[in-house]
Amino acid sequence: MTKLTLGPIAYHWSAERRRDFYASVADEAPVDEVYLGEVICSKRAPFQEAELPTIIERLERAGKRVILSSLAEVMLKRERKATEDLATMDSHEIEINNAAGLYARGKQPHRIGPFMNAYNEATIKWMADQGATHVVLPTELPFPAIDAATQAARDLGLGVEVQVFGRASLAVSARCYHARAHGRTKDNCQFVCEDDSDGMPLTTSDDRPILRVNGIQTQSESYVDLMREVTRLTGNGVTHLRLMPQAVDMVAVAQLYRSALDGSLDLPEVEAMLRQICDKTPLSNGFFYGEAGYRRIATASPA
Repeated sequence: MTKLTLGPIAYHWSAERRRDFYASVADEAPVDEVYLGEVICSKRAPFQEAELPTIIERLERAGKRVILSSLAEVMLKRERKATEDLATMDSHEIEINNAAGLYARGKQPHRIGPFMNAYNEATIKWMADQGATHVVLPTELPFPAIDAATQAARDLGLGVEVQVFGRASLAVSARCYHARAHGRTKDNCQFVCEDDSDGMPLTTSDDRPILRVNGIQTQSESYVDLMREVTRLTGNGVTHLRLMPQAVDMVAVAQLYRSALDGSLDLPEVEAMLRQICDKTPLSNGFFYGEAGYRRIATASPA
């Protein structure tokens, strides 16, 4: 049975907001697995570490499987130490998002996160040889590449996860544009990213929304939405469908995707409800069809 997962929060939400969010996920969201941990900026980590044991206990008590995610970028000594501490844990499954985490984990079982660029069969084979049990495919892969990667991973006994909702992560940088845009440095950012709970909008010179900035991360302006493609993904052998937390009603989003998985609601009806939840944020599926990622393709066949 295909599992519905909730990825780690990418944004700098307050401790109270995170606590309330995961309480609602535990009590109401029909997801099977939840990824926790700071993946974007190590400076944010202390704001959530104190709450983490309580959140884990609440989610597990509700029957959710918890996986701990590592940083996507490791540059500083404290980041290496945090990654090593996480990688040597054996109390929970670990999702590795950086080569430093692979080095620290050795060949102990682990999951491969979306920042590790599992683009082809040879890379997935190498990852499996290093102890990977599960791989999250990059968001920008078109369906033929997803198909090939999924078959290779399943032949090796790996779980395969594809993001079906939420902003696509397009890049991470050593520098923090979010801080610089407010005239601050990365070291003296004063956590200005907390002001943008769904990312900081970036527009073109003629004022058109184009991207979102989240600390060192660049994201798509649109939310990826593969509601129509769920059946194709699951029929192809994808074992996990990932929802990325956004500043919308994620319980309602999860319920709609669960309905799509179960076939309990008419697809056009589900899509209309999702558009209402997402308000003015555009939905996209261009990457899936080998087109520009921001595009919304209503009906198309994969190349």
